[in-house]
Amino acid sequence: MKPNLRKLMPGLLFAFFLSVSGLTVPGSGYASNAEINHGHAAAQNGAEHDIRVYPGGQTIGVKVKSAGVLVVGHHLVDVSGQTKISPGETSGLLPGDLMVSIDGVKLNEISRVSDLVKRAGNTGSELNIRYIREGKERTARLKPAYDRNDKVWRLGLYIRDSAAGVGTLTFYAPHEGVYGALGHVITDMNTGTPIVVGSGHIVESNVTSISKSHNGDPGEKRAVFMKEGQVLGNVESNTDFGIFGKMGRNPDHSLYREPIPVAMSSEVKEGPAQILTVVEGQRVERFNVEIIHVSRQQEPATKGMVVRITDSRLIDKTGGIVQGMSGSPILQQGKLVGAVTHVFVNDPKSGYGCFIEWMLKDSGAAQQHSFQPNLKAV
Repeated sequence: MKPNLRKLMPGLLFAFFLSVSGLTVPGSGYASNAEINHGHAAAQNGAEHDIRVYPGGQTIGVKVKSAGVLVVGHHLVDVSGQTKISPGETSGLLPGDLMVSIDGVKLNEISRVSDLVKRAGNTGSELNIRYIREGKERTARLKPAYDRNDKVWRLGLYIRDSAAGVGTLTFYAPHEGVYGALGHVITDMNTGTPIVVGSGHIVESNVTSISKSHNGDPGEKRAVFMKEGQVLGNVESNTDFGIFGKMGRNPDHSLYREPIPVAMSSEVKEGPAQILTVVEGQRVERFNVEIIHVSRQQEPATKGMVVRITDSRLIDKTGGIVQGMSGSPILQQGKLVGAVTHVFVNDPKSGYGCFIEWMLKDSGAAQQHSFQPNLKAV
């Protein structure tokens, strides 16, 4: 199975936008002692936070099931030669609505819907649907319609309950046993609605080829999921700053033997930096970039910095930032400072990144340390 953005497993489709990489790794495949010692010194100078993490860069496959069944469209049911109706549309259900139960039955499997619809159709009864729209719970009532062509009862809705795709691991926090990845929210491809995660996991993934980025046409990584036994962690949440969950160890192919310090947003400067990413197989590599703009954020916001790829080797390989690179760690002066999140469509050598402190906060790692995000009281 190829989990690229256009051919994914059946279910919800979502777009992972981007992430980047730089210089070749040392011959050992790990960071040099000088880099690690530099990181230790930097952490001592920034005593206000002592959190340390392993930077990622590994390409991961992501599989999630939504906490319900998502409405992604309406369709008309042919009930007679002259009449076509959509009971779901008539009831007021809209694309983006998350159906969580029907007649009190929790919708944790899409297969449950057809069974409940069939039962209501055969008995001529209405269905009581509980759903969530824009964070608020609502209800709708409708009677299924009988499709005279397919001989089945239907709601007149297109629905999905799962998603899969490729992105990049940003960090693993060993003391907390949590990870962060992607750097941006997963949304349904059709509705643009953020996916409310019910369950999920991340797995090892192998990059098989790269479709290069061009002006007006962002490229993408093509990758395959490794065998199911290579599960790296679960997926517990999907926020504006990525996906987060539990992980038991630093994954294979890491460039670091020891965790390194992180930088608060106030420490990030315009100037040289590096990103970690995979462009072939499972090998994480380091690539040069330039941070060309830093936003001084007093509260969590997604567009924290603008990065530009300066590494000619990465440009030759990918043309710039490509889909599947979202979550690639950004490092500056021995610290993890953020993650690549989006590409500029008309300038694929550049894109946005988010600050790592917001990802740490959403992962739960920041709350367990003296590390405090730079929040403003309101």
